[in-house]
Amino acid sequence: MDEKQGQYKVRDLKLADAGRRQIEWAESRMPVLMKLRETYSKTKPLAGYKIAGCLHVTKETAVLIETLRAAGAEISWSGCNPLSTNDEVAAALAANGVQIYAWYGLNVEEFYWCIDRTLDFKPNLTLDDGADLIFTVHNKYPELAEDIIGGTEETTTGVHRLRAMADDGKLVYPVIAVNDAETKWDFDNVYGTGQSTLDGVIRATSVMLAGKNLVVAGYGHCGKGVAMRAKGMGANVIITEIKATAALKATLEGMQVMTMDEAAKVGDIFITATGIKDVLVGRHFDSMKDGAIICNTGHYDCEINIPELEDRMATKRTIRANCEEYTVSGNRRIYLLAQGRLVNLAAAEGHPSEVMDMSFANQFMSQVRLVMAHKGEEVLERNKVYDIPVTQDQEIASVKLATMGLNIDKLTEAQYTYSMDYAAGT
Repeated sequence: MDEKQGQYKVRDLKLADAGRRQIEWAESRMPVLMKLRETYSKTKPLAGYKIAGCLHVTKETAVLIETLRAAGAEISWSGCNPLSTNDEVAAALAANGVQIYAWYGLNVEEFYWCIDRTLDFKPNLTLDDGADLIFTVHNKYPELAEDIIGGTEETTTGVHRLRAMADDGKLVYPVIAVNDAETKWDFDNVYGTGQSTLDGVIRATSVMLAGKNLVVAGYGHCGKGVAMRAKGMGANVIITEIKATAALKATLEGMQVMTMDEAAKVGDIFITATGIKDVLVGRHFDSMKDGAIICNTGHYDCEINIPELEDRMATKRTIRANCEEYTVSGNRRIYLLAQGRLVNLAAAEGHPSEVMDMSFANQFMSQVRLVMAHKGEEVLERNKVYDIPVTQDQEIASVKLATMGLNIDKLTEAQYTYSMDYAAGT
């Protein structure tokens, strides 16, 4: 382990050159964020502000970090999942002067130690994926919150928890829900999660998806993306849901819908994408067929009740990287991928750069918005979760289209007038 007190702790600084090549690859596929870097490196709106970040350390995240730095921010960073850090990228960031505390394979104690270190430099802003950093500030270092002007949150699970926190009157500084931007959840969550999750399953198992009964728990944006991609690869997709409208949508989009108790008996591959604990539990493991593969693409590993699986095991062994075989009653084998952590990041590389381009553009613009509000351009209440402005969503989408060489139509003046004319009739 390479460590420099107060500056970084990463796996091996010698990996920096390989990490830099990965970052450059991502930069070549993230034109929106690179355009923001070019623009804001001149005006440096984040100069004088310190950002503590807790987000998956991937090549795409590195592009975001270096864009924030180009805009003047000081950065301290940790990974938001024990198995999602790319050690090569972490080394490259450390070698480039970023305060970073992250390596693949953290235990729980190390995970929170890394978050604690990001707070040592007393940040003005936080940037989260899952809200663990924000919760650490609120629960462990409440005195730091007085100097924090705001934060941003990347993912569905974190936003849900922060909105509940705000409703309960416990949130003490404003947070912008980056996840709820259209250019995030309708793209990153759907197309990013769909592709990267199946990438993780295939890397961990090398199985063929065509012809398999593939069970997706949850038909929100992430589950829908997984189901769409699995169906396209020839899988027989089964959806389990608790929301009637979501189940109805899945049915009308050609998926089978049933309860998990029913699906457990016929599924070959199970992917949880709900953000809720105990989606797969003991009784489901009891009825699974020999050779069933189970994995999770929700933020936390509690969607699969691993203790109840271990209670049932006769033997356990590692078959290949990120694939553990549990032998249970009847000499049946159940294969758990990535220890129940995010399979798309633990067993693969996370979302493609092209789709993270828009998500991280929203992160960057939201951090700038918080600073501008601090300077008096906008009033943000300290106990509230805010949405991304629609104008920002459309601006980012427009820039993305332009980088793809695509044009769209515009309303004429007469059309715009007509669209606002509530008196117009038949």
